[in-house]
Amino acid sequence: MFSLMGGGLLCAVSGLILLIVATATDFWMQYRYSGNLSNQGLWRFCVGSKCHPHTITLAFWDATRAFMLLSILSSFAGIILGLTAYSSSVRSTRTRAAGITLLIAGLFALLGVSVYTGVTVNFYGKRYPDWRFSWSYILGWIAVILTISAGVFHICAVPRNSSPNGSNVASG
Repeated sequence: MFSLMGGGLLCAVSGLILLIVATATDFWMQYRYSGNLSNQGLWRFCVGSKCHPHTITLAFWDATRAFMLLSILSSFAGIILGLTAYSSSVRSTRTRAAGITLLIAGLFALLGVSVYTGVTVNFYGKRYPDWRFSWSYILGWIAVILTISAGVFHICAVPRNSSPNGSNVASG
């Protein structure tokens, strides 16, 4: 039980760090614009070495931002629940709640990067012939895998025949 919880917490913390880095950085996509290598993130775009905030608000940026921020908050809550499960008398309930919260965080992150993927491929793929997804975007997908894995680990760590107060009855 503790090894699965420990693995789940390791995946959750790693996923949270990657979610924060992916959401905050400006390298979701790279493309050539007027001969310059340009990149953009969720909050701003950079042409050459000068970065500017997005001047127009598109729904897919707002949706991706919202889902990524919700994922960060849920992942943080899942980590707190997972940590408190070690010292709680209701260990199985907290571990299950941590797993469900981390699965929800993974779902939010999955929705965020999926929305970004769909719009980028259909809109920017036709507009800029020389474009590619960049490392911030890739970190977002890795964070999805880690966060969902953390939720699965926590749910698998809950004993099947546990009582609600977390004490296990040994049969034998």
